Amino acid sequence: MDFSKVKLVVTDMDGTLLNEHNEVSTKFLNQFEELRNHNIHFVAASGRQYQSIVGKLYSIKDDISIIAENGGILDFENKKEVLFKLSSYQINSTVKAIRAIEGAHIVLCGKKTAYIESRDDAFISKFKMYYSDYEIVRDLTRVKDDEFIKIAVYHFDSSELYVKPFLKNIDHQLKVLVSAQNWLDIALSEVDKSYGLQLLQQKLKIKTEETMVFGDYNNDLNMLKLANFSYAMENAHANVKQVANYETKSNVNQGVEYILEKLLAQRS
Repeated sequence: MDFSKVKLVVTDMDGTLLNEHNEVSTKFLNQFEELRNHNIHFVAASGRQYQSIVGKLYSIKDDISIIAENGGILDFENKKEVLFKLSSYQINSTVKAIRAIEGAHIVLCGKKTAYIESRDDAFISKFKMYYSDYEIVRDLTRVKDDEFIKIAVYHFDSSELYVKPFLKNIDHQLKVLVSAQNWLDIALSEVDKSYGLQLLQQKLKIKTEETMVFGDYNNDLNMLKLANFSYAMENAHANVKQVANYETKSNVNQGVEYILEKLLAQRS
């Protein structure tokens, strides 16, 4: 494999760059320094909250770009921008629809922080793995002083089986995307990691054949199509393996680091 053209490396976080302990490896952080020395730009692209991504990559946060909330927020050259905003009507009608779904826990994702109205300890314990900044409020439909990007829904068994089927009649401008086994995101139909990645490719003047992308779930599908060097993790959803051009080891076995090691070996 000839990696000589690669100028941009993009990775998802959960199930991809983060290991089984929900951490970034020391090996990757060392590789990042080498990537930077070779003028290869790194992007973290995730459905996670912006603040949560920053927390995971704090030591390198000023030298990377971030696509957060599945493409709702872009941070380029340390300028954080909300790309798409939900209206009050869309938030209120969607929250009310989700409240009727048994076992569904709602997260309203804003630029400033995330908001939840559930006080279920088991849910909050899971929620805090992905959201470092949050407020518990009495009523999500009454939160006003923020810019809202998406609504996330958590289900302990399966978001695809027990939440998505009940959301067929929500606002036609919104899309429902299963982003993980237990998570589902609702946002404007234009919101996608690929939108943020396209903006970055334009800003950096980097082509598809110069781009490397790693992903594991359905919210990575369109992003993978923007890279000739597109990799599905061994632990990826079947849809991702169909779209990606290549496959690497699982996140538990440092699949991202495995490919980056090969890339950097060619640059030494």
